[in-house]
Amino acid sequence: MTGTSAGARGRALVVRSLLPGRRLGFALVVSVLATTVLPVLAPQFTLRFVDDAMTGASTGHLVLVAVGYLSLAIAALAARTVTGWLANGLAWDGTNRLRERLAEHALALDLGYHGKHPPGELIERVDGDVAAVADFAVAFLLDVVVNVLLLAAIVVGVFLVDVRLGAVLTGYCLVVFLAMARGQRWAVPSATRSRAASAALYGELEESLAGAEDLRANGAGEHMLSRFHRTSAAWYHAEYRAARIGVAVMAGVSVAFAGGTAVVLGSAAWLLNAGALTVGTAVLLLQYTLLLRAPFERLIDQLRAYQGALASVARVADLLGHQPVLPQPVHPRQLPATGPLSARLDRVSFTYPGGDRPSLFDVDIELAPGESLGLVGRTGSGKTTIARLLLRMYDPDAGAVCLGGLDLRDVDSASLRRRAGMVTQDVQLFSTSIRDNLTLFRPDTDDDRLRAVLHEVGLGEWFAAQPEGLDSALRGVSAGEAQLLAFARTLLSDPGIVVLDEPSSRLDLATERRVEECIDRLLAGRTGVVIAHRLSVLSRMDKIAVVSGGRIVEFGYRTDLLADSRSRFVGLLNLTGAAR
Repeated sequence: MTGTSAGARGRALVVRSLLPGRRLGFALVVSVLATTVLPVLAPQFTLRFVDDAMTGASTGHLVLVAVGYLSLAIAALAARTVTGWLANGLAWDGTNRLRERLAEHALALDLGYHGKHPPGELIERVDGDVAAVADFAVAFLLDVVVNVLLLAAIVVGVFLVDVRLGAVLTGYCLVVFLAMARGQRWAVPSATRSRAASAALYGELEESLAGAEDLRANGAGEHMLSRFHRTSAAWYHAEYRAARIGVAVMAGVSVAFAGGTAVVLGSAAWLLNAGALTVGTAVLLLQYTLLLRAPFERLIDQLRAYQGALASVARVADLLGHQPVLPQPVHPRQLPATGPLSARLDRVSFTYPGGDRPSLFDVDIELAPGESLGLVGRTGSGKTTIARLLLRMYDPDAGAVCLGGLDLRDVDSASLRRRAGMVTQDVQLFSTSIRDNLTLFRPDTDDDRLRAVLHEVGLGEWFAAQPEGLDSALRGVSAGEAQLLAFARTLLSDPGIVVLDEPSSRLDLATERRVEECIDRLLAGRTGVVIAHRLSVLSRMDKIAVVSGGRIVEFGYRTDLLADSRSRFVGLLNLTGAAR
């Protein structure tokens, strides 16, 4: 998909997310029409009042005309209020749907995309840019659609009074709109650069806050502040340029408006002196001219919001236009619903996107259902890459990765996520309840099962000390407790294959023993792949694969490798002094 087609697709998704349902859409159309028509009808009562008063109409008649004018004015205010209420509700409903879609889309994007775009930048797109779109959606209805329709109605009204004045007013409106369109072409790129600079600032801020402990410990605070200052300065200059262009455009339009108003009023005065207009009609034209000023002022005020909204829509569309690199199967297949899964890597080679050298070469691994595999090797040898391919975070460049006898490229993604689980050394916990951290916000898990699994992973005493049970807020958790909670999450999902990526590398010996006991429970009745630097964990494995330079340099049953004193695995055990 080209960048142009991806952007068009993203903009179409933004528009569809903002469209209201039929009933609310119809109600909004009615309220917009009322907000447009009623202010134009009210000056007709002024015309009638003035002309009737000059011809000696009775006081009662004039009072009725004044009451009619007042009623229309109140109705117009009520219509605008209803329009504002509907517009706000519909805009926020639509943008909340857009937020959900963006968050879901961002989570579905590949790891390569997330590696290039820090979380702070994505937060700014999902929330900041969408908020700008929401604000403009309301303003677009109230200050753009309504006022453009109002301008059209005023022009029609003036044409009905005098064709010559209508022609003058139409020419004036066209000049102003052309000036605004030309100004937009200057202003939108600068607003886009401003939004991009803002996202870069938030991305850098998020990275700095996430690494605050390391920065302070290593004395890098001054360097980070210097970077933050440069990024802030870039945002300031981009925002200043956008504001300067926006102000210049608005000033030019305001000058054009003042000149056009003077021409229309001068023409009305000339026609009045020539006897072509009544006094009431001249007053009507004066009111229409004054009424014309408000729509243009609102349109000018919204020009900057329009610039920012277009920039935000472009950035949101750009995010939506990025599609996952991993293609979805045309006819997805389901993994076996229960039991351990077989696993096989068949002559797999892989290079990370943008990488200059392959990370894996001709990797062959095969596990029967229920077997466990220990992956050992130096850092960067390719162990974690194998784990990622088993979970289809990437597709191999050559060869096939299979679970349950199925090529993962043919497997339904939801089925894969249900039947494959992973626990890493970096456990992500959320600032919410214990229940939500265990279920990852799934509402259909029985509380008794949650309590049972906490005891199963050795967190019974810890849980008993929580003041509100499963509803207790999760805070102050140690590294070992966090690791055990991650095991509990995986036990709850009951996968057919489990990948453990160095689950005990950061733990003290006492906590490591608890984790290793939990690993035994987790692997029981499941296929397991364990990446471990501490080779003592591998004493539980059925098979061992030694990885070096992206290749499997040794693979076999652990007992067979132990029986061969010349095996690489035995050499690693001797080197580290690990138990066999």
